[in-house]
Amino acid sequence: MKKYINLTLLSCLLGITLVSCSKSGQNNKGALSSNAAEKVYVAPGEYDEYYGFFSGGFSGQLSVYGLPSGRLFKVIPVFSQDPEKGYGYSEETKPMLMTSHGFIPWDDSHHPDISQTNGELDGRWIFINGNNTPRIARIDLEDFSTAEIIEIPNSAGNHSSSFVTENTEYVVAGTRFSVPIPQRDIPIKEYKGNFKGTLSFIKVDQESGDMDLSFQIQMPGFNYDLSHPGRGKSHGWFFFTTYNTEEAHSLLEVNASQNDKDFIAAVNWKKAEEYIKAGKGKKMPVKYAHNKFDNATHMATHTMKEEVLMLDASELPDLVYLLPTPKSPHGCDVDPSGEYIIGNGKLSANLTVHSFTKMLDAIEKKKFDGEAYGLPILKFEDVLAGVVEQPGLGPLHTEFDGQGNAYTTFFISSEVVKWKLGTWEIVDRKPTYYSVGHLMIPGGNSRKPDGKYLVAMNKITKDRYLPVGPDLNHSAQLYDISGDKMELLLDFPTIGEPHYAAAIKAEKIMHKSRQIYKLDENKHPYATKSPAETKVTRKGNEVHIYMTMIRSHFTPDNIEGVKVGDKVFFHVTNLEQDFDVPHGISMLGANTSELLVTPGKTETFVWEPKQVGVWPFYCTDFCSALHQEMQGYIRVSPADSNLELSWSLDDE
Repeated sequence: MKKYINLTLLSCLLGITLVSCSKSGQNNKGALSSNAAEKVYVAPGEYDEYYGFFSGGFSGQLSVYGLPSGRLFKVIPVFSQDPEKGYGYSEETKPMLMTSHGFIPWDDSHHPDISQTNGELDGRWIFINGNNTPRIARIDLEDFSTAEIIEIPNSAGNHSSSFVTENTEYVVAGTRFSVPIPQRDIPIKEYKGNFKGTLSFIKVDQESGDMDLSFQIQMPGFNYDLSHPGRGKSHGWFFFTTYNTEEAHSLLEVNASQNDKDFIAAVNWKKAEEYIKAGKGKKMPVKYAHNKFDNATHMATHTMKEEVLMLDASELPDLVYLLPTPKSPHGCDVDPSGEYIIGNGKLSANLTVHSFTKMLDAIEKKKFDGEAYGLPILKFEDVLAGVVEQPGLGPLHTEFDGQGNAYTTFFISSEVVKWKLGTWEIVDRKPTYYSVGHLMIPGGNSRKPDGKYLVAMNKITKDRYLPVGPDLNHSAQLYDISGDKMELLLDFPTIGEPHYAAAIKAEKIMHKSRQIYKLDENKHPYATKSPAETKVTRKGNEVHIYMTMIRSHFTPDNIEGVKVGDKVFFHVTNLEQDFDVPHGISMLGANTSELLVTPGKTETFVWEPKQVGVWPFYCTDFCSALHQEMQGYIRVSPADSNLELSWSLDDE
């Protein structure tokens, strides 16, 4: 059997048809015959052309892959605890996961978006939403670490997020579930007219990246699904798909699918700024968390905010207009020119494309077809640019290649369809494996997409990988779109469920990437910058260990005088000043994770010994040939012991 398998593999690699290389028993003239393997091959020591940032979905994290290789480079912890890096376990990072509901160690991350300048990706930051407990995070692409998380009040299911305007003036966060605002005890059957949605606009400081919840817009009680910013001619507007315009509250699968058309909400955020300047906003009491990580102190801070500025769309003319869109639209996508707004109606046989120019004309000439809760509804025919006729089943999302082409995913028919902007003709289609959701073209959500690759993110992968039980990882598939026809090059499993991804040329980020934290710039209050400064102190039942780590030892490495019932703080500084030399530390019996401390940084974990004895700690990250020797002991005595603290230093 072994010889048969080897012969089969060899024949496949050489392109010789001795036996079939495909599962179906037919000759496979796909990837190998078209040199797809060569197109994704990145030789040892060479770099990928793109960074790809993939949402982790229910993992709450953000994963970094190389494209075209599909190699996983890093998992960035954002909304969930991560024992690999100690995020959410160390005393420094626990505040990042604080909310108005307390410490929340998990969330559902969906839509990453990279910062832009003049409509082009600039590689400074990437933003991503927490869906379950509504939050927006900013990841610093110098550090590839979470720098800031802001909670979104008056929201539930923060889904139409986190998309940025073309100069990163704002990041938006739109509620998926409408709720009573302010929250109160009300019968669910009284949903209609009483529940509201909100669209949040988060201001971004152009120097520091710091976020601030600038204002919210109160909207009718629909579900707000996805969004994209205007660009070019439509800069100053934001577009949100809505469904459940029926305002149903039970069996939404049926009851929220009655209307022939739902809406895309066109929001004029420039007009919102005018209203705010004129004093039209109303301050509303709320509670929400704002958490920041300081690279100087290596510590996060948690602050509670207590009010938000609210604009009521029903009371402010010209702020929001509704564009009728068939039917239960999901994706809302704007082409690079800013002229075309595509509504991907999940239950529609066609793709609807609206015209921004026609929208402005209809607004000016007041071509309205009624209103909903004070918001003008524009006439469908007056804003329609065109229709892509019967392109597939279950359209979800559209991206663009910058060459006048659009690409749309179809969940039910499991395919990506390429079509022409302006003529609406279908020019190509390729299957995905299987049930594709989002797709991504590097820079596809900008004025200047890189029309080289397309990544499809699939929900089902059965028969693609070795079976590992009833639940398989989701997958991404890489297509070459540089020619007239799409070509499938590669598929690879992903972390969690990748709802969306963003990618950027590696050259825009890699040379800015931080390598170390300079020891002389370390302002952590418990930093210890040389072995001679290490010490152990007691204050009541708190013991503080000021410890250093360097290849291949801890200082101090033998500590006595700790007692049962003490609360022991390990403040550990990595003295290395060499790139890519982290050290780890873990303590037997500590009910937390290990710490992974990068060069020049200080981190803290807590250990509460409950038994007498001598207990070891050790380095958890292989750091040198003498890694195994990097260890220490702590002697724990009874709670009533009179033994004084003592410890050993390097020169003892």
